[in-house]
Amino acid sequence: MSALAQARPRTTFRIHPRPRPTELGLLAIVAVAMVVGAAGLGATQRYRAAIEAGSPPTALDFSPPDARALLLYLLGLLVVHALFVLAGRRTDQVLLPAIGMLGGIGLLLMQRLPQDTVVQSFGSLQLGLGQLQLGWLLVALGVITVLALAVRSDAWLRTYKYTWAAAGILLLLLTFVFGSDVNGARLSLSIGPISGQPSELLKVILVVFLAGYLSENRALLADESTRIGPVRLPPLPYLAPMVAMLAIALGIVVVQRDLGAALLFYTAFLALLYVATGRPSYVIGGVALFIAGSYVLYHLFGHVQIRVDNWLDPWRDPQGAGFQTIQALYAFARGGILGVGLGAGLPTIGGRPPVPAIHTDYPLAALGEELGLIGLLAVLGLYLVVVSRGLRIAASAHDDFRSLLAAGLALVIGIQAFIIAAGNLKLIPLTGITLPLISYGGSSLLANAVVIGLLIALSDRGIEPPPPPRPPRAIRRFRLRRGPAT
Repeated sequence: MSALAQARPRTTFRIHPRPRPTELGLLAIVAVAMVVGAAGLGATQRYRAAIEAGSPPTALDFSPPDARALLLYLLGLLVVHALFVLAGRRTDQVLLPAIGMLGGIGLLLMQRLPQDTVVQSFGSLQLGLGQLQLGWLLVALGVITVLALAVRSDAWLRTYKYTWAAAGILLLLLTFVFGSDVNGARLSLSIGPISGQPSELLKVILVVFLAGYLSENRALLADESTRIGPVRLPPLPYLAPMVAMLAIALGIVVVQRDLGAALLFYTAFLALLYVATGRPSYVIGGVALFIAGSYVLYHLFGHVQIRVDNWLDPWRDPQGAGFQTIQALYAFARGGILGVGLGAGLPTIGGRPPVPAIHTDYPLAALGEELGLIGLLAVLGLYLVVVSRGLRIAASAHDDFRSLLAAGLALVIGIQAFIIAAGNLKLIPLTGITLPLISYGGSSLLANAVVIGLLIALSDRGIEPPPPPRPPRAIRRFRLRRGPAT
């Protein structure tokens, strides 16, 4: 062994736990809110069941409808927090409680709905809607933990951005060819026993590619222009990716009949383009192109006409295409300002909820009826918290790629929540995307878990420098006797 190797200090891996008081305090608030909500839901469900049976109860039973599920979910959040403490990394302390509250609201909503809405069998074991949602939430928490603790470098995202883009296009083509239709839209892809919506994962791949591409060409896109008369366009060599994005978005509308994914991808692209360049002209031009393309598609394809016509006048076919939209509007009206209470919404019609897709496309309608306008604003406020924390992470990033990646990941959550909320409220045509972290669906929960995990990893501020060593006691006494230095 050489003298240099002998002199080199031996490094050992040590765990330096770091308390996260802000995160722990916010998680305590989440736990209290979950317990109170579950208690109210259990009491309401038992009271209504007793009334329907003709034997009104003399006292309310406030035990949760599924105490084990509640305990497992809260325990999962606590385990994630404990692992973050043990890892000792200086990461964001607000994201986990925010998504914990959103996931908890989704869990209570799925427990409130009829459990036979979705049933899956695993051998002799049958799981209902609430149990399946709990399972996916726990898996999502595991994904968040692994990404937040394991991702130390973004090189595997930055270097292989074109590979990720090719994988996304291949995933889209596979869905085009082998996907199955869900409510008239080709959304789901099955590989053996596993089934999911690739568009959920595709949004993450899209953000990674755009962050890499825009970070490399940011200066040219921000400063250079090609003039065509009075119109200023980006440099012509860099128009190809923008035109490709428009083609992909409109192609999704045509082939998959998925208006939600098309709107999400294109809006996220325009938002990141504006963040990268700061030029509103690009966004205005992109919106104009999308409107023109949508106008052409409306006159060429019947399924686009149905969606738009149903948005403009759902009462034209109240028992058919407009049924869910009308029932959702009635649910918001019944909820009013304060809501009717968790579990006290409109009884089922013929054994089913009045809004058939309430667990996927219309969760805000159920929350608006039972929690009211105030509860609905609180839910939307949680999404604003996630977006604001993501933008803070982007603002403090060390380079353009990390900044654009964090901004894109945060914005894709906010844009998706806005699109589904606007569709539920009849502000835009209804789209077939889910409400992040609340709607039922494994692919949606896992894709959003990847987003949150990457955001927490990107928020890492590195190892905290140790405090300066204190001088020996004799030197401190000497300084005190001499007084402050002049």
